[in-house]
Amino acid sequence: MTDEMTTGVPPLPDTPLARRALALVRETESTATANHSVRSTLFARLRADHQGAEPGRDYDPELLFLACVLHDIGLTQAGDRHQRFEVDGADTAAEFLTAQGLPTADVDAVWEAIALHTTPGIAERRGTLCALVHQGTGMDFGWNTDCVDDATGAAIHAAHPRLSMATTLTDEIVAQARHRPEKAPLFSIASELLRERSMPPHRTRMETMADAARWGN
Repeated sequence: MTDEMTTGVPPLPDTPLARRALALVRETESTATANHSVRSTLFARLRADHQGAEPGRDYDPELLFLACVLHDIGLTQAGDRHQRFEVDGADTAAEFLTAQGLPTADVDAVWEAIALHTTPGIAERRGTLCALVHQGTGMDFGWNTDCVDDATGAAIHAAHPRLSMATTLTDEIVAQARHRPEKAPLFSIASELLRERSMPPHRTRMETMADAARWGN
């Protein structure tokens, strides 16, 4: 019996498009960010199961994987453009998925989920896909993880180690914002992280909250 079966870790989609998206993430993102992206999709699937959402009826599992695994593609060199990283990431993901032949409606759904993944109070109102992407990424910070048992959480982290994920993400977002100030509009996450990282003790609330949460940094 496999670890996935004994721990309840959902399998990753094994379609050609899913494999190409995962390869893109592994090739272009830092290891810590790529691992975060993969863990987010696993946590999103666990949240969906916990809420009784059925794949194929309530959401498309391949689209959920694509939106989760690509949600931080805006932090790569190719995704570093002139908008906040969530929107740059959504645009970059949409270009990749369009080139792969994904239908426009599905590309738009992934775009919206990525663009809104850091926007609580809105993502949950934009359908199951947006809600699950937002929830899955938040669960990887240790928030609302009641549906994940200890064995499953340990198996996910053994396969995809954290590697100081919150600090890595902060460093990447702040580096982009310093290079391109237009990427950190007032009240955005990038703006707040840049402000906090620029002031003593130079550690952001995102990092300290991750430190204190279930999975750690």
